[in-house]
Amino acid sequence: MSTNTSSAGPSGGADQIPHRRLPFWVALAMSVALVGPTLAMSGNGQGLIATVGKAIPLVFLIGLVGVSLVGYSFVRLTRHLNHAGSAYGLVGGTIGPRAGFFSGFAMLGAYVGFSIGTLALTAAFVNAFIAKLQPGNDNPYQVPWLVVVVVGAAISFLLSGRDIRLLAKILLVIEGIGIISMIVLVVAIFAKGGAPTTGVDFSVFTFDGVSTSAVISGVVAAFLSWAGFEACASMGEETDNPGRNIPRALGGTLLLTGVLFVVVMFAQVVGFGTDQAGLEAFQNSGNTLGDLGSTYIGQWFSLLVIFTATVAAFGCHLATSATSGRMLYAFGRDGFGPKALANIHEGTGGPRFATWLVVGVALVVDLICGVLGWPDMGTGNAAINTYFLFAVAGSVCLMVCYLLVELAAAWFVAAPKFVGVHGGGGKVLGLLLPLVGAVVIAVVLWFNVKDATEWSAAPLLGLYWCVVGLVIALAASGIAKRVGESLTAELADTTAVQAE
Repeated sequence: MSTNTSSAGPSGGADQIPHRRLPFWVALAMSVALVGPTLAMSGNGQGLIATVGKAIPLVFLIGLVGVSLVGYSFVRLTRHLNHAGSAYGLVGGTIGPRAGFFSGFAMLGAYVGFSIGTLALTAAFVNAFIAKLQPGNDNPYQVPWLVVVVVGAAISFLLSGRDIRLLAKILLVIEGIGIISMIVLVVAIFAKGGAPTTGVDFSVFTFDGVSTSAVISGVVAAFLSWAGFEACASMGEETDNPGRNIPRALGGTLLLTGVLFVVVMFAQVVGFGTDQAGLEAFQNSGNTLGDLGSTYIGQWFSLLVIFTATVAAFGCHLATSATSGRMLYAFGRDGFGPKALANIHEGTGGPRFATWLVVGVALVVDLICGVLGWPDMGTGNAAINTYFLFAVAGSVCLMVCYLLVELAAAWFVAAPKFVGVHGGGGKVLGLLLPLVGAVVIAVVLWFNVKDATEWSAAPLLGLYWCVVGLVIALAASGIAKRVGESLTAELADTTAVQAE
């Protein structure tokens, strides 16, 4: 493999990312892997029981509507604008360079945070799987989680240096196995009529026994299960016919995960049972898919599901690292950060150095957390504590970015200079949906930060990162000028490619 690199400038032509076009399925794989359906369905329901009880499927159904509003804005924008910096280019190409830089900085914080957290979560899941292999042992052997982190980072370095299509194939296989396993489990639960005590109870889709405010609070957690669905937008400069394939990948990801999440959560609730005992069993489960798999199919299936969730966590780390690398590349190309970030590896056609930097940061931060014994999120597991801290902080950054994208989509429809681009069709709907989505995002963001009291609380850490980005965007006029000039040239280049 060649190790030569080339630096991409704003209009670097053939030297600019990419030097080959990628098919639709690569973009789809990146978004699906970053959402991590197996991971989300294994551990995102337990925390909702105390708030909404058996109404978890209703919460996820409403959450799907909310995230679809954000998806609409990404689809609307990526039909006409595509950029390696994702929201950085989408917002910058509509509202302006300062807003674009701010949104990109927020999204970078989210993806790097997810990369750090999912590497730690992989270590936690590895030990959970090892413990499952030692049934009846009250003190099972466990591997030090930092050792697993180091091994995982080494594998990540190796895969990050390969062609993105190889990584996409690996991610598709990982999530494909997980999705098939979930479908098999759902069929088994419904075939056996759910829990013997309550059966298949469709009242889980009603407000029976739960207040509207409680459901809205629960929607916040459900909404974040889709965090990262827009990862494919960072592949816009590399994907064949991006004006068609990136929106298809965005819509496909939401359709696939949306239906899957609602149906699987429905099956899990009725599988445990909608009575008090069933809900308590759901709430206290360390891995809901694994526990239900053991009950409805067998111990071997439980092991398969837990192993799949472990690999899915690592797959999510790979996807977030690759996406973060492309965002760093976009910043480096525009003069923010070292020039080395804008290097394109000839063998892979991607920003290998930038991706390696993200993996390196994830490794170092996890090691520091492990050595210092920080943070303490109350789970009793150091690896999971680290995951929750950076996942929550990253989610807040992503909500800020989503808010800017919603406003950019409304701006794109309303601003006179874009009328000739989007054709002026569907203006009322094109304005209404993003603005409603902006309100939804504001509510989600508020519910994330309103109860944060300590300065080191995870949601506030995410806000701190965003404040730094805002200060840079407002105070550094030189950066804003370079970003504006570069974005103009880059978006003109990618638009020309789409028109070919």
